[in-house]
Amino acid sequence: MFMGAKAIKSAESRIVSGLVTAILLGTFLRIGALAQAPDPSAVSPGEPTSIALPLPEDRGASALEQALRRLHTTASVMMIVAHPDDEDGPLLTYLSRGLGARCTLFTLTRGEGGQNVMSGDTYDALGLIRTNELLEADRYYGVKQLWGTEADFGFSKTQQEAFARWGHDRVLYDAVLAVRRERPQVVVATFVGAVSDGHGQHQVSGEIAQEVFKAAGDPRVFPEQLKDGLQPWQPLAVYGMVPFAPINEKGMMFDYATGKWAPAEFRNYVTGEIVKGGLSTDATIEVGNRDALLGRSCTQIARQGWGEQRSQNGGANPTLSDPGAANYHLWAVAPAAASKASADSGDLFHNSKVNIDTTVGALARLAGANPPSWLIDSLKELSARLAPFDSDRNDKSGIQAAHQLAPVYAAVLDLRKRLQEDGALSAGAKASLLFELDAKLGEFQDALKELLGIDVVAFRTKDSKVQGGGFRGNSADETPDTVSPGEEFNVRVHTAASSTDVHVTRISFETDSGQSWQQGDPLSTSGTAPYSDAVFKLKAPENARPTQPFFTRPSIEQPYYDVSNEAWRERSFAPWPVGAHVEFTFDGVPIRVAEVVQTLQRVTGHGGYYEPLILSPAIGVSVTPEARILPLDGGALPVKVTIHSQAAADGTVRLTVPDGWHADPAEAQFHRTAAGDTEPIVFSVRPNDGHANADGTFDVKAVARSGGHEYESGWRSVGYMGLGSYNMYRDAVFKTRRVDVKLASGLRIGYVMGPGDLVPEAIEAMGMTPHLLSAGELASADLSAWNVIVIGIRAYSTRPELTAAEPRLDEFVRNGGTLIVQYQSATFPAPLPLSLGRSPERVVSEDSPVKLLNQANPVLTSPNAITPADFDGWVEERGHSFMSTWDAGYTPLTETADEGQDPQRGGLLVAHPCKGTYIYVAYALYRQLPELVPGGYRLLANLLSAGAGSASR
Repeated sequence: MFMGAKAIKSAESRIVSGLVTAILLGTFLRIGALAQAPDPSAVSPGEPTSIALPLPEDRGASALEQALRRLHTTASVMMIVAHPDDEDGPLLTYLSRGLGARCTLFTLTRGEGGQNVMSGDTYDALGLIRTNELLEADRYYGVKQLWGTEADFGFSKTQQEAFARWGHDRVLYDAVLAVRRERPQVVVATFVGAVSDGHGQHQVSGEIAQEVFKAAGDPRVFPEQLKDGLQPWQPLAVYGMVPFAPINEKGMMFDYATGKWAPAEFRNYVTGEIVKGGLSTDATIEVGNRDALLGRSCTQIARQGWGEQRSQNGGANPTLSDPGAANYHLWAVAPAAASKASADSGDLFHNSKVNIDTTVGALARLAGANPPSWLIDSLKELSARLAPFDSDRNDKSGIQAAHQLAPVYAAVLDLRKRLQEDGALSAGAKASLLFELDAKLGEFQDALKELLGIDVVAFRTKDSKVQGGGFRGNSADETPDTVSPGEEFNVRVHTAASSTDVHVTRISFETDSGQSWQQGDPLSTSGTAPYSDAVFKLKAPENARPTQPFFTRPSIEQPYYDVSNEAWRERSFAPWPVGAHVEFTFDGVPIRVAEVVQTLQRVTGHGGYYEPLILSPAIGVSVTPEARILPLDGGALPVKVTIHSQAAADGTVRLTVPDGWHADPAEAQFHRTAAGDTEPIVFSVRPNDGHANADGTFDVKAVARSGGHEYESGWRSVGYMGLGSYNMYRDAVFKTRRVDVKLASGLRIGYVMGPGDLVPEAIEAMGMTPHLLSAGELASADLSAWNVIVIGIRAYSTRPELTAAEPRLDEFVRNGGTLIVQYQSATFPAPLPLSLGRSPERVVSEDSPVKLLNQANPVLTSPNAITPADFDGWVEERGHSFMSTWDAGYTPLTETADEGQDPQRGGLLVAHPCKGTYIYVAYALYRQLPELVPGGYRLLANLLSAGAGSASR
C-alpha cells in the first residue's frame, strides 16, 4: 500500500486508514514513522530494471513458479559466444526457466560487421541495434547479458586471423573478467575452436571458453582485475556444443569459412589433447519437451526470442512443438566435481563424468575444506525450511504463502549478516558465499513480490497531480523521452500490492553518479491501499552525463572498443540516468524494487509503449552529409548544419575549415521558439586556389554556441519500430577529399534500395541524382525513363517485387539499358544463369591482391582507367557472394582471393544481352564509398557509364 497505515483487517480500521491518508497527503516522506522497515542496506534490489512491461512468462503464476525454482537451486551457467544470434537459446531457456539456474550470456562482439535487413545502419550503429535486439532475445531466454570489448570486423576465415586483429590477451581478459564477476559453476560454448565452427570469430569464442576454465581461477592471470576485491573463480566444468558438421567416410569435415575440406580434428585447449574424429556427447538436455508451467517448450520460447534479432533474420517463424535435445561435449571438469556415476548421459551438472551439487546446502563447500559447523548447520536448516514450502503452500493463498516464506527470508538475512561479520573466513571464501547469498536474497524478493502482487512503475508526467482515466484507461501520459542538464520535470511513481500487510516505507531516486535529482517532498499523493501514487519533482544536475555509449572507437579500422569507465566494462549500456527505488516491508522483512524512470511514447498503429528516460545536451549540432568527395566540376561544396534544441534557444554556428580553405558565411545565427530541429543552415565550403588538388582527407567541423556554452556534437536515435532505440553521438565533422574520377554524361539512373546503403548519396556526389524506384514503378512504370538501373545490396531478399519485375528488367537490358546488381545474399534471377554455389564465397581481406583479367574491356578503361592501385586503401573486406559458376555469355574482369583460397573470378561479371549491359559486382563498394576510398568511386563510375547508349561508348 502507499500511504502507510498499519495492517488493516476490519472495516473500521479501513475508515481510520482513509482519515490518516487524508491527513498525511503531501507529506509522504514522513510515512516511515507509521511503518518502519529494516535497514534498507540489508538487502539490495539490484540495478533498476528497464523492463516496464514483462513478458507473459514473467507474470503471475508462471513468474512465481519460476522464482520458486530458483530458490531451490544454486546452479549457475555462463555461455560464451562470438556474436548476437550465436547463442543456444533453447538451452539457455531450459536452464533459466526450466531449472531455475542463474544464467549469463557473454557475447564477445556486438555484431557490428553483420548484415542489416531492417535499416541502412552499419558498423557501430548496427552494433547498437544488435545490442538491443539481443537484450530483447534475452528476455525470452531469461538470462543476464555481458559483452566483450571486441568489435566484429566482418567475416574471418580462421581464428588466427581473428586473434591477429583482436589480440589473444584482450579476448581472454574480457572472458576472465566476466567469469570472475559472475562466478558460474559451468561454462558452455556453442563453438569448439575448430574448423567445424566456420567463422574465425566463432572459433575464437570456442577456444576462449575453454581457456577461461583454467585461467579465471589463477590469481597470477590478470592480477590487475583483483585490486578492488574481485576474487579468482574456478568453474567446475566446461562444455562445447557437439558440432553438427558431418564427417565423411574419409574423416573430413567441410569448412564453410574457406570452402575446403579439412581433417576432423578438435583441440582440447584445457589439456592440449587432439581429438580425432567426432566429439563424444557427454550431456544431453531435452529442450524440446513442453513445460506445463510455461505452456510451451523452451525451444518455442527461445526461437521467438531469437527472432527478435530482426536485423539478421527479418523475424523468425513460429516454431512447431516437437522433441529436441541439445548435445554437449565435456572438455574438462574440476576434481571437486568429477563424477563417479555410471550413467552414460545426463545434464550439464550430473552425468557420467560430472557431479555438481546444486542444492543450497552445497554452498558450504565455498568456505573451503573445513567449513565452520555453524555455516553447515545454517545452510542445512535453510534447505530443510525451503523443501516443504512448495507442497505446503498449494492449499494456501498467495498472502498466506508469503507469511510462510518471510521467516525463511529473514533467516537468510541473518545468515548474511553473520557471514559479513565473521573474521575467520578467508577473503575468497567470504566473497563467494556473500555473492551466492545476495543472489538468493534477490530470488526471495522476486518470490515475495509475486506472492504479494507488488507492482511498481515510475514514469515522467506532465502534471503535478495524479491524473488517470480517459478513453485509454488509467495509463501514463505521453511525454518527451529526453531531459537536459538543469531541466526540471515531474515523475509519478505508481505502486500496488494485493495485501494491506504490505507497506511502502520510502521512495527515493538514485543515479549511478550518486547525484540527487529529487527536489523535496512529493508534489501530490493519491490512492488508498492497495493502490497508490505520488508525483515528485526532479531536476537534472547541470553536470549530468548524457545518455550515450560508453564504448567507442576512433574509426572502424580499430577492431575493438575503448571504454570510458572500467566499472561499466562488459555492460550493455551505461546506467540509465535515474531510477526509482521503492522500499516495502512485509512481516518485518524488507522488499526493495528498483525501476528505471520511463516515458510513454505513442505511435499510431503501434500504440503506446515505454522508453527509458534519457538525458541529452540542450543543443546538438550535426552536419550532412557526413562524408562526400569534392564536386567534380570544381564548384563549392554545400554543407548543411542542423541544430537540435531541447527547448527554445538562440545562438550562432560557424565552421572551422582546414588551412587554405574558406566557408561562406563565416557565421550564421539560429533561433528556436520551441524544442525541435532548425531548418538546415547551408554553408559553402571550398579550398582556395592552390589547395584544390591537395591529396588526402580533410575535416570540416561545425561549432554551435548558445547560452554561454559551445556544442560540437550531435546525436541520432538508432533503432527501428518495435525495438528500443539508443542515442548514437557523433562529432559534427564532415569529411571530404578530392577524387580523380570521371562519369559519363547524360545518365538517368534509377536505384532499387535494399536494406539500405549510401551508394545513392555517392552517385549524387559525382553529379547525378538517382531516382529511388518504388514497388509500383518496378511493376508498371516505363523503365526506359532511365538508362541505368542499380540494384542495391541484398535487395532481392528484401524487395519481393524485384523477382516479379524480372521480365521487365530483362526487357530493359535487351532494349539497351544497363542493369547493375550489387552483391546478393541468395540466388536471384538474371538474364543469363549465375550460381553462388553451395557456400557463397567471400574475400575478407581488404588487402587481397586484385588481378585485372581483361585490361582492355571498356568497363575497366572508360571513363576511368582502372588499375590494381584502385583497390588500395579499401576497408572491411574485398567483397562477398562471389559467383561460383556463370554462363559463357558473361566476361569475368577480375580475380582475387584470400591466402589459401581458390582464385575468385566471380566478383565482377559483365554480359551484353542484345543491346544492353548486365553487370554483377560482388566487391563491397557500399562500404568503400562512405569512407571516400578513391578506387571505389572510380570503379562505380565506370559501371554506371558502361552502357552502349552512354557518352562513354
